[in-house]
Amino acid sequence: MLEDGNYFQIEPNTEIYYIDKGKGIPLVFVPGWTFTSDVFQYQIDYYAKNYRVIAIDPRSYGRSTIVLHGNDYNTHVKDLIKLLDYLQLKNIILAGWSFGGLVTWGYIEQQGLSNVKALVNIDVTPKQISINEDAWVGGEIDEISNNYTYNMNSNRSLRNFMIPFTTEFMVERELSEEEVNKIIKHSVRTPYYITRELYASGMFSDKTKAAKLVDKSIASCMFISEPRASKAVPFMEKYFPNPKTFVLGRHMMFWEYPDKFNKLLDEFLENI
Repeated sequence: MLEDGNYFQIEPNTEIYYIDKGKGIPLVFVPGWTFTSDVFQYQIDYYAKNYRVIAIDPRSYGRSTIVLHGNDYNTHVKDLIKLLDYLQLKNIILAGWSFGGLVTWGYIEQQGLSNVKALVNIDVTPKQISINEDAWVGGEIDEISNNYTYNMNSNRSLRNFMIPFTTEFMVERELSEEEVNKIIKHSVRTPYYITRELYASGMFSDKTKAAKLVDKSIASCMFISEPRASKAVPFMEKYFPNPKTFVLGRHMMFWEYPDKFNKLLDEFLENI
């Protein structure tokens, strides 16, 4: 796992951990709900050969400071803006996985497209909850309610939720206990009451406006996991037809199939 990172004081008594490697066009990776820069271990060194790679542990995630305020995705966007301004990055490529895509779309929502070269989002729909039958959503209402009410009401229940979430939703192959513990090691560091705030913030987010702006204006791509493809691919073709769409593996396909993922991402990046 990755430990050679830096810390940036985002506000008094609150630091954001980030990795900054390589030179060239900035490629910024934002992890999903409670996960950290570690999930991109197979992308960071690979892309640092040709890009300046930034990967973050957002507020209250992993090595960043756990705080009782700002645990929502609008604040995570503001934190990202502060960090990228501090690093003086220009002409950036944003890459967001899962709820990290709410942050990348949110960056565009708040900052516009003047400093964004391209957008890469991984297995995330811009609106998690919808009553439209053809919508790609983050889950069924009953499932979302059950997760919030019963699976995140203690640190123990959260860990018990994260294990099958990882083994059944994240990857295809069977994982050893050691692998599961490595994957969720930093995720379960975030206290359950903060994970609940972030879960609700993500599920009630709507980044449709930003997604439409991206669709019309800049190069973008979307990676979709195979179990979601039957709903997500037609949804993208109907409402957001311009992003390049790739279908691969499960939710954490970039970790499980890094060679395949990196090859597809290379294909996109070489043509922007």
